Amino acid sequence: MSTHSDTTSPSRPVRQNARELIISEQQAGQRIDNFLVKHLKGIPRSHIYRLLRSGQVRVNSGRKKAHYKLQAGDRLRIPPVRVNDDADADIPPGLLQRLENSIIYEDENLLALNKPSGIAVHKGSGLRFGVIEALRQIRPQETLELVHRLDRDTSGCLLLAKNRDSLAELHALLRQEKSIHIEKTYLALVAGRWRGGDRTVDAPLSKIKRGGEHMVEVDKNGDRAISHFHPLEVFEHNDLDCSLMQIRIETGRTHQIRVHALSCGHPLAGDSKYGDKVANRQFREAGLKRLFLHAQSLYLPLDTPISIEAPLSDELTAFLDNLKT
Repeated sequence: MSTHSDTTSPSRPVRQNARELIISEQQAGQRIDNFLVKHLKGIPRSHIYRLLRSGQVRVNSGRKKAHYKLQAGDRLRIPPVRVNDDADADIPPGLLQRLENSIIYEDENLLALNKPSGIAVHKGSGLRFGVIEALRQIRPQETLELVHRLDRDTSGCLLLAKNRDSLAELHALLRQEKSIHIEKTYLALVAGRWRGGDRTVDAPLSKIKRGGEHMVEVDKNGDRAISHFHPLEVFEHNDLDCSLMQIRIETGRTHQIRVHALSCGHPLAGDSKYGDKVANRQFREAGLKRLFLHAQSLYLPLDTPISIEAPLSDELTAFLDNLKT
């Protein structure tokens, strides 16, 4: 999917006047650097740090460091900066509509969507935008923050908070600071015939760099990671054997399911980073065009518990049906 439109005219830098903001109760508690990144769209984080170091950004007429947490009633002076008035123009309208149509749950505190595969959750690493930037463009008057992340090629339940209190509460549940925690369940198709029934993988993970590429591997000195695998169905399609798995994770490490499945000898279907090349070619020939990993559901143990489920895409459903023929 292209992230640029051929019809987009060159962006024009414009200069804003200095402005002063009074920090509200809802905005309080945010680090000043993160607050400025959100409010100065199009300005690189490195430039924001220069503004803070040079004292051009002021709080109650004084300098503050990047880690300062804003307080309710603070008078924040934002200096004149050059911003790109066309910063969001290259998000295709069709994608904005697609994401808006993907919303599967919403209340006064939370918003959840069934994220399509192939769209990053936020900009970075050469990407001009992600889900969060697109949703902020759709709803410019709302405070939206990612509660957690999904890999770019993973589809399914993605949760956003509409205020700082909800974000803090959900982050505490994710960190398991309480006796209860958010339950996250995924669907994945793995190569090979899964044997032995249910299996819990308790294998620590570490990030490494291999051949210039960022990877994750099982490492006894890594961060603890726990995944519970439950086989749903085994398929035999021509010379291709594969298994549909439901996976509940207790931790949310980068690439956790993909690496844990690989450690069991069953790499995920369509996984270009950790998958089996021969099996992936067979999956492509059978009609699979993407990574088969889908965040199926979230259970939020709040005062009033919330269950959110993201239906499997038509594309993946059709592929499973094809395996049965």
